[in-house]
Amino acid sequence: MSKTAFVFPGQGSQFIGMGKDLYDSSSQCKELFEQANDILGFRITDIMFNGADEELRRTDVTQPAIFLHSVILALSKGADFTPDMVAGHSLGEFSALVANRSISFEDGLKLVSARARAMQEACELEPGTMAAVLALDDAIVEEKCVEIDGIVVPANYNCPGQLVISGAVEAIHLACDVMKEAGAKRALVLPVGGAFHSPLMEPARTKLAAAIEETTFNVPICPVYQNVSASAESDSTEIKKNLVAQLIAPVKWTQSVQSMISDSAALFIEVGPGKVLQGLVKKISRETEVAAL
Repeated sequence: MSKTAFVFPGQGSQFIGMGKDLYDSSSQCKELFEQANDILGFRITDIMFNGADEELRRTDVTQPAIFLHSVILALSKGADFTPDMVAGHSLGEFSALVANRSISFEDGLKLVSARARAMQEACELEPGTMAAVLALDDAIVEEKCVEIDGIVVPANYNCPGQLVISGAVEAIHLACDVMKEAGAKRALVLPVGGAFHSPLMEPARTKLAAAIEETTFNVPICPVYQNVSASAESDSTEIKKNLVAQLIAPVKWTQSVQSMISDSAALFIEVGPGKVLQGLVKKISRETEVAAL
């Protein structure tokens, strides 16, 4: 029997005005947004709805903003939200875990906020960056990363022919030249604030681990396909362990989507701002149906 997978986007999908339609059209959604303002200690809705791009791009704002848009959209559907499985890209994994009832809305927001602050601090401790490598076999990218002097690691396996690498600034710039020499169509440094999903996030991993340990995790209503394992997880101990590891490990998005398809997912519904994940899913499997919630 074919199944429906709900997928949740990560950092980079934000835009000014995100979530305003939900806030204006539903008293339930408005209440959740206002609750979020109280939890965060600042009016994130002002930035989301009417702020400047520069404000919204700050990691400590972007991550909770995308989380709120995704989760409140899912919660607004009530009984109509019936996933057979969920997954999220990086930050989106936290949205997925609220959607499948592993964690509460409040706890999810607190974890995302703690994660964002910890990542921002790690970026300031040791500058890093990321680069997208296009049209080069994953195995070649992995091989070249090992050969480069300095920290460079695969970070996001987005789809076949699109692998994002992460690491120290100089090493990433060198890696771009190496990847192009190896046959990459493009190797482009991304406008991001740090080396996410690399060893440079270790200080953030330690802080997030403490926050996750203090959070109550419940039995989910459906499995989550986690970035670290790319397989279905329902055990809270395993879910927590993978969430912590995610900060310094690659996002296995291609592998996760392939696992969900192997487990009978035929429709992938993106929940949140943008259409990035719909595009990636279609590149992973052209036969798969995609939609937005």
